[in-house]
Amino acid sequence: MLYIIEDMINGILMGSIYGLTAMGLTIIFGVLKVINFAHGSLLMVGLYATYWAITLTGIHPYLALFMVIPAMFVFGYYLQDIVIKPIFIAEKNVREPITVIIVTTGIWYILDNLTLLLFGPQYRSIPDNPLQGQMFEIGTMFVSAPKFYGFLTAIVTACAIHWFMQKTIMGRAIRATSMDREAASLMGINQYRIYNVAFGIGAATAGIAAVTLIPFNNIFPTVGVLFDIKGFIIVVLGGLGSISGALIGGIIVGLIESVGPQFMTATWTEAIVYGLFLLVLFVKPSGLFGQKHDW
Repeated sequence: MLYIIEDMINGILMGSIYGLTAMGLTIIFGVLKVINFAHGSLLMVGLYATYWAITLTGIHPYLALFMVIPAMFVFGYYLQDIVIKPIFIAEKNVREPITVIIVTTGIWYILDNLTLLLFGPQYRSIPDNPLQGQMFEIGTMFVSAPKFYGFLTAIVTACAIHWFMQKTIMGRAIRATSMDREAASLMGINQYRIYNVAFGIGAATAGIAAVTLIPFNNIFPTVGVLFDIKGFIIVVLGGLGSISGALIGGIIVGLIESVGPQFMTATWTEAIVYGLFLLVLFVKPSGLFGQKHDW
């Protein structure tokens, strides 16, 4: 019984990190109304940015947040402004331009292959990792310290985003644009600047997730694909555009992946995750916590 409780705790912790990786994806969808297929690649860029920040400066992994968050925000802001915004302008009468999805797919391949060209295919991990193997001992149970810190970071990030969206002028402008971009434009809101900011926030959130992952996860050019697939599943489970839904959806996936192998093979565990994904699509396409307006 204790093994199951231990697996549940670790599943919740890892699931919250999954949810954190999906938060940026759901923010971008909530505002731009398109699926960003390059989100996993943004996470990969965040991992490499964190790796080089730690390697070149020797700072503690979590202090890299102060370097990675602004760097990823700027990267996401200008990626949207330079590459994606022209598509929105060209298709301004289309609510959900399919061309943007094609462009984000191209960004995915470009970022992954450019990283492969620059840094090679080898797996990397941070040198002299101060968090490697750290565990919290609770009776006879062991809980991963980096995953626990990741859990706390996910909760703080979700609360911070919620506060930003509800209490700040920019957050209200983002919410207004996500609800009705034409009406928001008539009220003097520059919708394209809002798209840039939302994409920047999504990229910065991916950077936060990268910092929480780097103490126990290897870095390589296609690492984002692993989390991209989970991110789409989590966003659909929780509800497209829902911050809390992304967090809860991630915890659901984490619990299934952690507890499932106690009773079945890993293959069946993955099958349950995808089966739940399909069931939610059929029964409640808006997701478990999706609403008409999720902000």
